[in-house]
Amino acid sequence: MLSAFSVTTNIKYSYPYYPLHFVILMTGETKTGTTTLAMVCKDGAVAGAERRATMGTMIAHKTTKKMFKIDDNLCLTTAGLVGDAQTLTRWLSVEASLYKMRKGAPMSVKAASTLMANILNNNRYFPYWVQLLICGVDLEGNHVYSLDAAGGAIPDKYVVTGSGSPYAYGVLEDQYKDDMTTNDGVDLAIRALTMAMRRDAACGDGIDVSIITKKGYRQLTDDEIKKRKEKMGLS
Repeated sequence: MLSAFSVTTNIKYSYPYYPLHFVILMTGETKTGTTTLAMVCKDGAVAGAERRATMGTMIAHKTTKKMFKIDDNLCLTTAGLVGDAQTLTRWLSVEASLYKMRKGAPMSVKAASTLMANILNNNRYFPYWVQLLICGVDLEGNHVYSLDAAGGAIPDKYVVTGSGSPYAYGVLEDQYKDDMTTNDGVDLAIRALTMAMRRDAACGDGIDVSIITKKGYRQLTDDEIKKRKEKMGLS
């Protein structure tokens, strides 16, 4: 993920005299790293992310949270500018809670993705510098949506974001199956994130993985992830 001061520019007056998004758009110079992923499984959805945040070539934080529980049926992963990602996470969490209070039922994955897409699109000329994944379960099934900074929302079976995505995508393209369970999905997520962390220096410092099913949202502990990695020979 990107810290505010990891942007370099040749503009005469750099941030904070110019808004950060203006600097990024004018120069195209960003230094950021992240790997997040989400996938649809037979009995739910699986999401994962690593924990490193960078400022250029410096590792700024080693315990960055990039995966968030929005509701018992919804998960959000974030890549991009940390402040923007945290703001949008809070926004979606509040909207999902209000929806549940008013309707007496959780927000669907499509509704959450559409809401966030509209928020992003309304700010497309002064954008939130993020790429988001929203995944979860609802009455219509299990879903994953990828959202870009301009408000594009695309459903898919699996999606990876960030600088480590080429390496993680290689694993998913080779091993993802339509009928895989969330248990198998967790192992695949761990394997894909581990490969990205081995080859992308901007990713690392641990893995977070969550399972979302009709029974609810559960994030694996570090010990559970460690045991799975040992079982797969990834230690």
